[in-house]
Amino acid sequence: MPLSEHEQRLFEQIERSLAEDPKFASAVRATDPRFHAKRRMIAAGILLLAGMALLVYGVAIRIPLLGVGGFLVMLCALAFGVQAYRRGQTTDLHAVGGTASRRTRQRRGGLVDRLEERWRRRPEGDL
Repeated sequence: MPLSEHEQRLFEQIERSLAEDPKFASAVRATDPRFHAKRRMIAAGILLLAGMALLVYGVAIRIPLLGVGGFLVMLCALAFGVQAYRRGQTTDLHAVGGTASRRTRQRRGGLVDRLEERWRRRPEGDL
């Protein structure tokens, strides 16, 4: 359902006032999981490049242990980056400056969740 013109004007006014408040903007940015995930993915990329350099250097000077270490650094950086990417994609709600009063994590839709949903939607007279 689209917003009326009055509601749109109010929404834009609220948005402008929130954008002008630097304390609020920094609090929201500090709790945004995408912000932290982006920093972690950049760090993982740097570690991945360092691991590649270590691997190539170990092969070039013929020290296999150094090459294996570089490969392990690359593998750990890749795992760290994938984990950061997945955390950045979650749709969890976070309360700014407080705690959430209800469960905010979305369910993934597993077998048990589907069965519980069917049980809740069952006709009440069929027992």
